[in-house]
Amino acid sequence: MMAAVDNPSNAVEWAMAEMIYQLWGKERLVQESDIPQLNYVKACAREAFRLHPIAPFNVPHVALSDAVVAGYRIPKGSHILVSRMGLGRNPKVWDEPLKFKPERHIMSDAVEVVLTDPDLRLISFSTGRRGCIAMQLGTTMTVMLLARLIQGFNWSKPPSVSSINLIESMDDLSLAEPLILQAEPCLPNHLYPI
Repeated sequence: MMAAVDNPSNAVEWAMAEMIYQLWGKERLVQESDIPQLNYVKACAREAFRLHPIAPFNVPHVALSDAVVAGYRIPKGSHILVSRMGLGRNPKVWDEPLKFKPERHIMSDAVEVVLTDPDLRLISFSTGRRGCIAMQLGTTMTVMLLARLIQGFNWSKPPSVSSINLIESMDDLSLAEPLILQAEPCLPNHLYPI
């Protein structure tokens, strides 16, 4: 259950630290029903999951039988760890893998961006039988949180902060220093729930 909260919050913090945002309409708050149309927001979240996963490795698995994966022989009983960072930052798969480029996930206006990857070029919520049971909840939380934070506020660095530090923590893959920003409301007051 912790991953259902930590994973989306980590992705949102990284996406906000990384992205240059665009403003949407001011007449109402973004709703869950808007998610299919929020391809750029989803692309930003997906890019944050790709570049800055919450954990370096997927949950370990044990091979139940001999197998060959991508030309590698895996004997029965082998313990298998999949590197989320290795997948998401693989230069054989991703052009400029260390650069935050949400546009790489937008194929066309007609194709909806999803936060998971059936081709396993990145792992956001694990996959298969052991995949995150809260994947849909985590996906919805990530998109809604990011969309509302971007829509509802104009963001800037406080005068005491000289720059946004995009360095990973030595202990985990979170930001080494918390993201400190000033938020100035930009919607009509009645849209901010108390």
